[in-house]
Amino acid sequence: MIDGIQDFENVFFIGIAGTGMSAIAQYLVGVGKNISGSDRYFVPGVFNDTKEKLEAEGIKCYVQDGEGITKNIDLVIVSTAIEDTVLEVVKAKQLGIPIIKRSELLALIAKSKRTIAVGGTSGKSTTSAMLFDMMQHAGMQPSIISGAGLISIIKEGKIGNAKAGKGEWLVIEADESDGSIVQYAPEIGLLLNIDKDHKETDTLMEIFGTFKKNTTRLFVVNQSHPKASLLSQDKEHDFSLDPFSGTGYIATDYKQDGLSISFKINGVDFLLHTVGKHNMENALAATAVANQIGIELADCADSLKDYEGIYRRHQVLGNKNGVWLIDDYAHNPVKCAVSIQACQPIAPKIIAWFQPHGYGPTKFLRHDFVKEIAAVLRPDDEIWMSEIFYAGGTAVKDISAEELVNDLKALGKPAFFVQDRNDFLEKARTHFTKNCVLLLMGARDPSLEKFANQVWGKL
Repeated sequence: MIDGIQDFENVFFIGIAGTGMSAIAQYLVGVGKNISGSDRYFVPGVFNDTKEKLEAEGIKCYVQDGEGITKNIDLVIVSTAIEDTVLEVVKAKQLGIPIIKRSELLALIAKSKRTIAVGGTSGKSTTSAMLFDMMQHAGMQPSIISGAGLISIIKEGKIGNAKAGKGEWLVIEADESDGSIVQYAPEIGLLLNIDKDHKETDTLMEIFGTFKKNTTRLFVVNQSHPKASLLSQDKEHDFSLDPFSGTGYIATDYKQDGLSISFKINGVDFLLHTVGKHNMENALAATAVANQIGIELADCADSLKDYEGIYRRHQVLGNKNGVWLIDDYAHNPVKCAVSIQACQPIAPKIIAWFQPHGYGPTKFLRHDFVKEIAAVLRPDDEIWMSEIFYAGGTAVKDISAEELVNDLKALGKPAFFVQDRNDFLEKARTHFTKNCVLLLMGARDPSLEKFANQVWGKL
């Protein structure tokens, strides 16, 4: 019976290259466990950056052929994407090895620390990273298990999405998309927002309501978000952009100057080298929690002066011939709209490219994508899309990104469809000006970083 992380030593991850899986694998290595794993993206003789970095941490990586599953394994971890027919799952069952989902393992890890769980449909990775930086700056030596790589940790030659600190606190992202958030019982719960994404908002309200109920000490919510505010525990612990909200933490005086933003939290000046009002909101959320665990507001502000951001969240690749290239993880309707808005103060024209992921999610969110993107485009801005990313499996391909483009055109918006993304740059090049932003958006596709670098090389 496995009740805690003390009950196992040798753990095997099926699908270890996934962001959520690799983060937990690295954390467990950091606390002394023996970790191995496999992934369908590991191909003999083909370089894989994730595999290299995992092996540098002492994690043995295998091709997904069953070789790594032996009787010495205490526990096998699977993500929701791993089916029972996968050879390694079959072999683990034959050997009688316990199999649990990634979220169940994260819940066990959360029980072993004083855990802060960050929830919401947008901003979890960024807020977690900011909070981690604040705690690091305060000398608390926190741990983090994140959904994205922190640039500061990536610079150490690591994947960047996890770190095992010596302190008592752990920061985790609590994912609502698969419902796993309800498995965690954190000491502190942080709720950023609730928007339609994967599930209808009524379902999400129930999920986040359980998240609140399971939080053992302090539940902090964004009072600026109408649905999130309904789950408030105590206004004094909450945060808001409304100076008349009566919350304990209020952000004011927002200004964006190019690639930097400035604002005040309870009268204290903050400056970050990033873009968008949403990042002020993320910093406000992190500050509200950090201050309530003993970090002074001035120290929160000081820590964020050097905040380096996270992988593929408005990551600036550079400027060539007056064109800024920015790569972003935006993938749901609200995130795409906010991503475009955040770039608008940089230049008078935005050329945004988006690759939707998943046929089911795209069909579910079709009208929301059209509504949100159409609402933020300025007269000179443009939206381009390439075909939906297909990750394999039994998905029914009953929608095309071209249908979203046609919906936007019907609203009079400058929208363009380029089926093959490799043709995008040359087709869009004549639309560039001497002062514009080329914004790339998309998620789940592991080759998007490579695509962004290819665009940069040919820009």
